[in-house]
Amino acid sequence: MARLYLVRHGETTSNVMRRLDTALPGAALTDFGVRQAVRYGLENQVERTGDAGPVLLSSQATRAQQTAEVIASVWGADAEVVPGVHEVQAGELEDRTDDEAHGAFREILDRWYSGDPDAPIPGGESLTMVFERYLPAVTDLAQRYLSGPDARDVYLVSHGAAIRLVAAHLAGIDGKFAAATHLPNTGSVELEYTDGLWVPHRWGATRAPFALVDEPLVADPMG
Repeated sequence: MARLYLVRHGETTSNVMRRLDTALPGAALTDFGVRQAVRYGLENQVERTGDAGPVLLSSQATRAQQTAEVIASVWGADAEVVPGVHEVQAGELEDRTDDEAHGAFREILDRWYSGDPDAPIPGGESLTMVFERYLPAVTDLAQRYLSGPDARDVYLVSHGAAIRLVAAHLAGIDGKFAAATHLPNTGSVELEYTDGLWVPHRWGATRAPFALVDEPLVADPMG
């Protein structure tokens, strides 16, 4: 069965500075971030038969596009950009590096994981807003590439907070696990799409089984 790999981008200058960098286009990769992307491509070599290889995509953010382009160069593939799958928008917290801002950002994410999807980041997004732009993109990818006899794996380079929230929702993964298990740069979540359901296989260095819940974080806005 075809799988979706949600891959966090490589290290950026903002990561090094601990700066909340969520608005597009965002910071570029550091030299180390480029090397991380090369290593991901080398450690996750894919087989290509004509045009039937995996699909490699990224968000519109500079760091995601650069990561995908480096991986594409290793694989001898092409990378395309998908709108709607960028990072959770930090609003009034954007560009801040202080502990208070990071604490406020984490507090809102914790509320989302605990079942309060409409709590907004000041001047930024709620979880409902994130899902309204991100989930339709994933649904489209599932229908176009992950279904049917010609299904192909999809590698989508995206962003840490958004990946964890979306993956937990799709696969019904316990919010406490998702909140506590961060993804390093170029870490990924691996989901199998079968019969309309998302089955989790790997979350960063952790292999399934994971703690699951009976209901997703919120009702699917595409419902």
